Amino acid sequence: MAGKSMEPSEGVEAPREGAAPVPRVRLRHFSRSLPMLLLRARESVMKHFRNSLRMYDLTEQQWRILRALMTVKEIEVTELARATFLLGPSLSRILRDLEARQLIERHPDENDLRRARITISAAGLDLIEKVSPHSEEIYGEITRAFGAERMREMQKLLEDLEAVMADIQLPLPGGEAGPGDDGQD
Repeated sequence: MAGKSMEPSEGVEAPREGAAPVPRVRLRHFSRSLPMLLLRARESVMKHFRNSLRMYDLTEQQWRILRALMTVKEIEVTELARATFLLGPSLSRILRDLEARQLIERHPDENDLRRARITISAAGLDLIEKVSPHSEEIYGEITRAFGAERMREMQKLLEDLEAVMADIQLPLPGGEAGPGDDGQD
């Protein structure tokens, strides 16, 4: 039949030989996907902090590590990776740089000499004292522009989302269980 298209109709994938047509899932617009909204919001915030950190020759990852180290007396490297959402190889390189600048100290773990424990040094604490006023000024500007109540509400909503996502178990393609799914109800 001339003039007729052999393309599958809108919203239906071409069937495999002997298989029924598979309906296509309509994805939400890319700009409205939750991961993209979160990334764009993060980037719009971080660009202001990055400018401030550059004045002190710090990257956002280095700052994240120093801030995390302020909250503990010492921490094992694997725990620090989890706390800062940094991959092991990146964290190793960053720790080496921070140690070379004498902003952190590395000590062998008393119970397992293959592991290291990290602490912030006096120089690291001094640097945080210098950077903190700039950081708090940025937070103040964001809070003034966005509104203190909306800021508290957003922080609470993000904490709630993180908690819900930790408990949610979504199936992987092919029916496989996702992370944290032990197969038991």
